[in-house]
Amino acid sequence: MKRVRKAYEQVYDQLRDLIMRGELSRGERLPNEAVLAREFGVSRGTVREALRVLAAQNLIRTAKGAGGGSFVTLPTVDHISSFLHANISLLSESEDVTLQEFLEARELLEVFAARQCAVRRTPGDLERMRDTIIEDPAKLGTEEHFVYNKEFHSAVLDGCGNTLLCIAAQPVFSVLQTNLARDAMSQRFAKRINEDHRAILAAIEDGDAEAAAEQMQRHLAYLSRTYQKMWRQSTGVDGD
Repeated sequence: MKRVRKAYEQVYDQLRDLIMRGELSRGERLPNEAVLAREFGVSRGTVREALRVLAAQNLIRTAKGAGGGSFVTLPTVDHISSFLHANISLLSESEDVTLQEFLEARELLEVFAARQCAVRRTPGDLERMRDTIIEDPAKLGTEEHFVYNKEFHSAVLDGCGNTLLCIAAQPVFSVLQTNLARDAMSQRFAKRINEDHRAILAAIEDGDAEAAAEQMQRHLAYLSRTYQKMWRQSTGVDGD
């Protein structure tokens, strides 16, 4: 037997449909609760619950005060990526997701991204990647190296031209990065990372998709061994 949807769910369905079809545009202010209750033939409490669900999904935002109300926002790539990051991070802290699973997911996503980036990158993407290559890694501190490292990988992901892949990959990368014992980074490690990035960039500049994928895979394999060592140092857990 099909479940009868609750009144607030039906109101939510209709408002969500109006937003996703563009009949309620980004930034538009919704009628107040009393008006919506009258239009839908439900109580204000039912409308309030429907609005709460819409807000939880970043489809609307609610502001208080004289100019307040409920406004259409629609979820952005950053909203979704931040939401995934927060929840994936919780999974890593509870040890429901292992380091090996993170590393495998990252390889699957970023090797493909490098291959696509070599084909789809724009002049702006290339310039962004070039800006992350460091002339003398020895002159930078650990935190600065992590900033350049993150920017390079973000540029490759953005250059692959697939928004969904970026949403999936960025939280995985962020969790791996923030869980490292950063004070364990050596100058040798920083130099190797920079050289790997040069090789990946060269393949992408040449438009050589297979070489870009191969260089990224080699880079992530090197990182994998270091992640495992640093991860154990930061968690106090021994492993293979």
